[in-house]
Parts: sequence; C-alpha cells; structure tokens
Amino acid sequence: MNSKILLAFALATLTSCASTVSRRDPTGETFPRVQGSSLAGTTYTIPDDFAGSPVVLLLGFVMNAQFDIDRWLLGLAQAGLEVRVHEVPTIEGLVPGMFAGTIDAGMRSGIPQEDWGSVITVYGDADKIVALTGNEAPRNGRVLLLDAAGKIVFFHDRGYSAGSLLRLKETIESLGGATP
Repeated sequence: MNSKILLAFALATLTSCASTVSRRDPTGETFPRVQGSSLAGTTYTIPDDFAGSPVVLLLGFVMNAQFDIDRWLLGLAQAGLEVRVHEVPTIEGLVPGMFAGTIDAGMRSGIPQEDWGSVITVYGDADKIVALTGNEAPRNGRVLLLDAAGKIVFFHDRGYSAGSLLRLKETIESLGGATP
C-alpha cells in the first residue's frame, strides 16, 4: 500500500477517536501555552516564542483542513500582509503522539522544505487548543491573530472568505504592522 495512503488512513483512524468539542470564539483570551515542533525540527512554545509582534496561527485538526488553510495562505500572500504566519496542525490523543515521527514525515513529503519551519505540529498539548476553539467542523481551519502579548484579537473558523480576510487585514493594521 502506498505510504501516503497508509498515513492518511492512519491519521483518519487515530484522530476519529477524539471527542467533538463545540465551537467557541476565544477572542479576547490569551492563547494557552503549548509545545510543538516545526517540520524543520525547531521546538516552539506558543505563544511565548512569538512575543513582541503579532502572529497569525492557522490551526488544523484533520488532514482535510489543509484545503481551507491553503486558501488562507494564498489570501494572506495576495493581500501582502507583513505578518508572521504559522500553520499549526493540532493532533489530539496519546496514540497519534506515539506516531509523531511518521505523521511529520508524511507532512514533510507534501510540503516544500523551505516551508517546513513555518509548520509547527502540536501533539501533547493539542487538548488545550481543542478546548480553546472547539473542534466541531474540523475541516475548517481556525484562523487566529495573536497580538504581541499572545492575546487573541481575531478568530475565524467558518472557512475562507474574502470579507474575513479584509477584517483580519484591518486588525493586523490596527496593531501597527508586524514582522514579515
């Protein structure tokens, strides 16, 4: 069996065991302290490692969220926003964590190496993120803008829309810009 198909099946099976948590809008809250590793091998503590400038986090709970996240990435690039952006695959459960190396290798095979540093996978602390936003409608990416102190100042989880991108752009600009 093709390794990508096997990986997709394993991810679907392993993540389907997680319980559904209702959607919630965490705007105004501080993002919880979570640990993750980029596909390039750098360990991050979110939001601590982004303190001092705004950052957009594109959260995904299932592999099918990548389509929505890719649309957000294209929209952000076309809007010319100078803000740090990180994809954060969030994979809940003990079993997926045991296969983190295999799951990350599968992601690396579909993502250009120059982008590996901007993809931070969260395994062990995934439950904190699920509790923050909910994982209902998991195919929709979660778009969060954190201010320089880690406070969530923008949240969207209903699929990409140009209107929401414009609201995000206005919010970023209201923060006084950011580091590209």
